[in-house]
Amino acid sequence: MTETTLNRPATVPLALHHEIEQFLYHEAELLDDWRFRDWLALMSQDVHYSMRTTVNAQTRDRRRSVQPPTTWIFNDNYAQLERRIARLETGMAWAEEPPSRTRHLVSNVVVTDTQDPGEFDVRLNYLLYRSQKERDESIYAGKRLDRVRRADTSAAWRICRREITLDQATLNSHNLSVLF
Repeated sequence: MTETTLNRPATVPLALHHEIEQFLYHEAELLDDWRFRDWLALMSQDVHYSMRTTVNAQTRDRRRSVQPPTTWIFNDNYAQLERRIARLETGMAWAEEPPSRTRHLVSNVVVTDTQDPGEFDVRLNYLLYRSQKERDESIYAGKRLDRVRRADTSAAWRICRREITLDQATLNSHNLSVLF
């Protein structure tokens, strides 16, 4: 089978794919190391950053394209992300006392061209493992659709859109105070 037979979108050159993938690994490392200001510097000023849960729909409804309403966990812009980080930096975010330990994992990265020069769509699988206090553990899994934009920065890229769709329909975590 050829790629066209599989209906896959045209991908970018391998060197560019590797560069964007390394950028995403660096971003995950910043979050795991609680370097939130450095992480925020990777976001564009016009960033749209959202997360929702999966919606359970009956097969008969999916066939008729009937979808229940989406449950948004957050739907943030740059200013809202900055406020979340400022709150974490105060030491008064009780949900993060002591701070969570996280591992952000990204895999199955597919990078494709867009109509906008210097911008690329990135689809990937996502897993966030979070350990809190002595016994609290949470795992968030799903897919992520990012749009990255070439930038004149040391990181060479900025994230201008992130849409996270969790596989979970219901979240059992005590809070969602970490960044995804």
